[in-house]
Amino acid sequence: MNSFVTSNPEKAPLSRDAFEQALRAKGDYYHIHHPYHRAMYEGRCTPEQIRGWVANRFYYQISIPVKDAAIMANCPDRETRRLWVQRVLDHDGYNDAEGGIEAWLRLGEAVGLSREEILSQQHVLPGVRFAVDAYVNFARRATWQEAASSSLTELFAPTIHQSRLDSWPQHYPWIDADGYQYFRNRLTEARRDVEHGLSITLDHYRTREAQERMLEILQFKLDVLWSMLDAMTMAYELGRPPYHTVTSERVYHRGLWQ
Repeated sequence: MNSFVTSNPEKAPLSRDAFEQALRAKGDYYHIHHPYHRAMYEGRCTPEQIRGWVANRFYYQISIPVKDAAIMANCPDRETRRLWVQRVLDHDGYNDAEGGIEAWLRLGEAVGLSREEILSQQHVLPGVRFAVDAYVNFARRATWQEAASSSLTELFAPTIHQSRLDSWPQHYPWIDADGYQYFRNRLTEARRDVEHGLSITLDHYRTREAQERMLEILQFKLDVLWSMLDAMTMAYELGRPPYHTVTSERVYHRGLWQ
């Protein structure tokens, strides 16, 4: 396990290789290790828990291109924008490419949700919404380099997508296999995105103080992903969704800034 060291501007900066290793070591805290995700790939989730995860994760999916657009809006470098815009296209789709959002909707249908209920966001828990909104707002307010670097949880993404492709068909035969296309697409997209994001990060953070700040930024993004699953654990594993002591209805808000 890695630990965060108190920032000290007088410390010598980490070498490029050592800094990359420090970033990769943050994988110890990636949400693949969360009990909810472990239950998914070990085949212990109920259909309701799978559907709850898909419905809530949809809010993250539709927010990613908004986050990426914010990064581009703050970035004065044309070449960076020309490369970064591919992330928006990957999610929103273009020409004959359906995009990740549409692929996620098909995953939702494959697990038994209707497009309408996914798009309505009626299942999105406040804790999930708050975590995702915090990430988008960070991207809007931070420097473009910091916001771009926060995407580096992609370092660990191919493993999590492969774990779903390896385990879900075996454990959840009731899920239509056509729904897995999103995971297949991200195996290659995430690896491509990592190369660009990692290059930006290793080039930009040259002092020890800046490098340690970047490790905190990456930890913030890991906190976002972990907190989303904490909210789902309360609702779908422990049976304690928001307001469960006063009503069984989903009275929580569905977003005020869309």
